[in-house]
Amino acid sequence: MAIPKNMFEFGLNGGATILGSDVTPKPSYGVGFHIRKAVDYVFSLRADFLYADLKGMNPVTNIERDFNTTWMSGTGYGVMSLNSLRWDKAVRPTNLYIMGGVGANTFEARSFNTDDNLRVFDTLEHDFAPHIGLGGGISFRLGKKVNIALEEQAFVVFGGRADRLDNIAPTNSRSNFRDVVSFTNLSINFNIGNASSHTEPLYWINPLDGVLNSIDDKINQRTTGLIKDEDGDGVLDAIDQDPNTPAGAMVDTKGRTLDSDRDGVPDHIDKEPFYMPQPNEKVDEQGVVTNPQPGSPGRPGGSGVTEERVKELIDQALQNYQIADNRSNAAEWFLPMLHFPSSTAVIKYSDYGNLAGVGRMLKANPGIRLVVTGFTDSTGSESINNQLSYDRAKNVIEHLMNNHGIARGRFVLQWKGSADNLVPTSSSYMNRRAEFRIAGPGDVEQDPPAPKEGGY
Repeated sequence: MAIPKNMFEFGLNGGATILGSDVTPKPSYGVGFHIRKAVDYVFSLRADFLYADLKGMNPVTNIERDFNTTWMSGTGYGVMSLNSLRWDKAVRPTNLYIMGGVGANTFEARSFNTDDNLRVFDTLEHDFAPHIGLGGGISFRLGKKVNIALEEQAFVVFGGRADRLDNIAPTNSRSNFRDVVSFTNLSINFNIGNASSHTEPLYWINPLDGVLNSIDDKINQRTTGLIKDEDGDGVLDAIDQDPNTPAGAMVDTKGRTLDSDRDGVPDHIDKEPFYMPQPNEKVDEQGVVTNPQPGSPGRPGGSGVTEERVKELIDQALQNYQIADNRSNAAEWFLPMLHFPSSTAVIKYSDYGNLAGVGRMLKANPGIRLVVTGFTDSTGSESINNQLSYDRAKNVIEHLMNNHGIARGRFVLQWKGSADNLVPTSSSYMNRRAEFRIAGPGDVEQDPPAPKEGGY
């Protein structure tokens, strides 16, 4: 299965800094940002940028030495998600991760000294150095577009300046270990990308759910192919023996254009569709006999059945079978069911044909009103599922209004959230759907659900 297109993460962070060095540290602050992109469901790449203020004060015998260092760095990380291969949820609420990488920094270290004679002087160290970055954290999903994270990062400097962040030279007897910058921070992260064509970053998604969605999509595509009716004659293409029937032509059960009187002129252009020519009679391009023979049925002295009489007989038969008063119910036999990907109400292009068929049915039957009902699977919270099912029904109605000119008053919008699942699997594609049925006198529109919690 191909890895789906997914959004990238942009985060802003801020927190506390501590410099582990030869001088007693004082807490200070740091701010930064990062960009993260998933490679697969477990591994991702991340670029971090940090500005930090580092401070310390250390009384040693009769000398008191303070330092204040300004730090700027860039680090490239490889990130591994530790809980990405759990299969219990379609979208996990938390992401636990560790990371490691390399980078470079520039720092400016200023020290302040006071001796017994109260002499005051400054020394300054300004340099560039490489470092290794290590870290880990946990992030909490607030919605499809945003999450927050609590994490810890540590930077170990290398090279000749590895022990100069506190501005104490390595030759000093008190300097016995390289300096380490610690950054404890809170980050707010945003998923950037087109939600209709890209999933959330893959470290939030259950890989198995992607496999099931792919299978569902393929089944739906094949099903859609089987129920296509390209020429709109009411006969599915799979069994239509004449797939290019002209618009408005009457056909038989195999999709072939009807010629009831077998005169070679199709019924939809035949002005005498039920008059069978007798031997030696000829018809014109409109199916009218040009040389009627004396005594032929339907002619002077004959006993044919007129088209008006045929219509009367058909209407009488329909009434006998109680079909004439239930044509709207018969229309329900051909109403499609639309399905949606996880956590979205966007109508797929593959369903535009199905909706075009619904639009044609409504135009042909101006007295029919439709109930459009939205549903979800059972993976989200009740408030999110209710809003999502409402939006699915609403988008279907707006599509039929905007693309097929159907008046809003011919629809009744209803939503059921995760109620009435078609299959027991909580995250199944089949449960994420919109359904149609003919509206009755007692059908009323539901109010929108309560405001949703932070998006889908």
